[in-house]
Amino acid sequence: MEIKGEDYQVAYDPETATLICEGALRLRGASGYEDIVKLFNEVADQKPSAITLDLKGLRFLNSSGINALSKFVINVRNKKACELVIRGTNQYPWQGKSLRNFQRLMPALKLELE
Repeated sequence: MEIKGEDYQVAYDPETATLICEGALRLRGASGYEDIVKLFNEVADQKPSAITLDLKGLRFLNSSGINALSKFVINVRNKKACELVIRGTNQYPWQGKSLRNFQRLMPALKLELE
C-alpha cells in the first residue's frame, strides 16, 4: 500500500510490518493527514508483533504531521499488542529533537537514530 503526494511518499511493507515515510510532509491540518493516519491505524489494527516506522528519508515534517504521528504512537501504546520501532537519522535536525519526544508518549518505544 502506498500514498504519494507531490513531495512525499508513504508506503507499507506488510512482510516486515514497516511504514516508510520519505520526502517532505507539509500537509494542512489534521484533514491533510487523514489518508496517512488511516493507513497507520490499519497497520496497528492488524496487531503485528512489531511495527517499524522508518523516517530516515523524511526531510521535513510539520506540526500537523508530528501531531498525527503522536496519535499513532498513543494508539499503538494503548493496544499493548506490539512493539514500536522508530528509525530516524541525525542528518535532519528536526528528527533528533522531535522523535525523542515520542518516547515520552510510549516509554517502551525503540528509537534508532543513525
